[in-house]
Amino acid sequence: MVQSEMRLSRPDALVLSYVRAMMCFVLFQPRPEHIVMVGLGGGSLAKFCYRYLPRARITVLELDPQVIALREQFAIPRDNARFRVIQADAVTYMAQLADSADVLLVDGFDADGLPPPLGSASFYADCRRALRPGGVMVANIFSYDPHYRAMLRRLNQAFEARVCWFNGIAGNNRILFAVRDGGDTPALAMQRKVARTGGLALPLLNKLLARWIVWKLQTGRAAPPA
Repeated sequence: MVQSEMRLSRPDALVLSYVRAMMCFVLFQPRPEHIVMVGLGGGSLAKFCYRYLPRARITVLELDPQVIALREQFAIPRDNARFRVIQADAVTYMAQLADSADVLLVDGFDADGLPPPLGSASFYADCRRALRPGGVMVANIFSYDPHYRAMLRRLNQAFEARVCWFNGIAGNNRILFAVRDGGDTPALAMQRKVARTGGLALPLLNKLLARWIVWKLQTGRAAPPA
């Protein structure tokens, strides 16, 4: 199973469909000030957000020091005022955050898949608290994971059913978007719309939507509505 891929000629490009799908968070939060990522991997999301969302501060949590040691080979930026990679257990670290992030990207897979603590009720509750009102959590879960339904139920409980996804946007990767309550926010309005429709009418159109959003960000234009 390929979980990360990079073009040597374009190290900031998003090659895999699931990472393009995760970038659909800009429909909910188009101008995030702080993005927290769980899992560094090859740094695809980190590099893309660092380059194309220049106003965002980015914090990446990575448990494995051997992954962090490869950051230069994957052209991941050095730590600076708006970008840093922290070696930490995301479960422990997340419990220390509160009202901190506008966007939370959870993609913390290892060789055995998604570690159970990253799909627990307590972790999802901590994720909700880590977000600011109207913030969005994006979780990558395999649709064939035997614990998928249980994780979806826990996520719905933590976020009071403010959860949605775009049908068929990334194959077996189910990309879930959960919005923290905070009044009548644009993020919540988008969540309700996507929950009703599953995004656009057909899975192919949802995949094209993800590509369109990535292209819009690369060209410095606003992302289109779903």
